Amino acid sequence: MVLASAYNSVDDNAWCPGCGNFGLLQALKQALVNLSLEPWQVIMVSGIGQAAKIPHYLKVNCFNGLHGRTMPAAFGVKMANHKMTVIAAGGDGDAYAEGGNHFVHAMRRNPDITYLVHDNQIYGLTKGQASPTTGLGTKTGTTPFGSVDIPESPLAVAVAMDCSFVARGFAGDIEHLSKIISAAVKHRGFSLVDILQPCFTFNKTNTFQWYKDRVYNLDGEADYDPSDRVKAFSKALEWGDRIPTGIIYKHERPVFEDSAFEIGSASLSRQPLVPPNCLELMRKYA
Repeated sequence: MVLASAYNSVDDNAWCPGCGNFGLLQALKQALVNLSLEPWQVIMVSGIGQAAKIPHYLKVNCFNGLHGRTMPAAFGVKMANHKMTVIAAGGDGDAYAEGGNHFVHAMRRNPDITYLVHDNQIYGLTKGQASPTTGLGTKTGTTPFGSVDIPESPLAVAVAMDCSFVARGFAGDIEHLSKIISAAVKHRGFSLVDILQPCFTFNKTNTFQWYKDRVYNLDGEADYDPSDRVKAFSKALEWGDRIPTGIIYKHERPVFEDSAFEIGSASLSRQPLVPPNCLELMRKYA
């Protein structure tokens, strides 16, 4: 039996008191325990940002990479050791701006990776600049007269790309978020969980109370079918007075690892290294 204490880290936490990331961390830890995963079976991959610090506050294997380059590293880890549970983490800037191209192609390839995006609609680490999901008209350090950019709808992008698992959670509802993360990790294929994670330091609009007044759980809608892509796209665009949380879209698709002929029953990291005959290879292209 896996205990929550097994995931306790000794690293000092640098998040602001009251940050939405604390609820997210608690939900993730609870999900891993519920899935009966041992810390050594999990690796978290992250880039740069407040969200990217989460692997340090959880006692698991960890790889920190460059800003916006979380997904290539996570993909490489999964290919090298496909039996590991690979969870990538990043903020809305890291995932949807600098890492936007990798995000799109990861959904296209469908590796068995879970992507937890801490979406606070702001750049939290670098003092509150506008991000891809910042609301129209929001005043920030880089948009002092209000943002003129239409905010990105990452869930709609994911459904349009036929991402095999698309969900939204709220850091203020730890129990529900934990269930969503558990379902995402269990799903075989690329899983996106966009998590509404309030940043009270730099985002004074999208507060915990603001979300509590608007979010609703799709589990309460008996007629909602997450396999219906058209309805899922419509639901992904819903924002404002009502914001849906839960599994937005789910579609079983071929997983990348199954089509990669280099990967056998044993992980690449456990296969013998056989150096190629470079001269023979060069002659083929002479």
